[in-house]
Amino acid sequence: HVHLVVSGGGLVQAGGSLMLSCQASGDIFKINDMAWYRQTPGKQRALVAGISSGGLTKYEDSVKGRFTISRDNAKSMVNLQMMRLKPEYTASYYCSADVQVGPTYAYNYWGQGTQVTVSS
Repeated sequence: HVHLVVSGGGLVQAGGSLMLSCQASGDIFKINDMAWYRQTPGKQRALVAGISSGGLTKYEDSVKGRFTISRDNAKSMVNLQMMRLKPEYTASYYCSADVQVGPTYAYNYWGQGTQVTVSS
């Protein structure tokens, strides 16, 4: 089994900053891509930022220049530094990891959501 535990989130004023962290544990052979998604009521979960095992990153257009995704492979951790937050970023945020549990098989795992609320 693999578990992803998310920390961070909360209430912040517009223009403020928050850091989200997600740590994987369990039967991990290797972690490939890691990512952060967000979801608001009635909408599908959408990619916010992703990072490959080699450190290549991608961002949803509205967060470019505001969010930074990083990872610590030794700790099986992915972070999302969110700066200059806007009210429209209010959502539940989820981390995702593509985890190899052996040389051949990989599965996608999700952490629990954490609420980010940006007040205007």
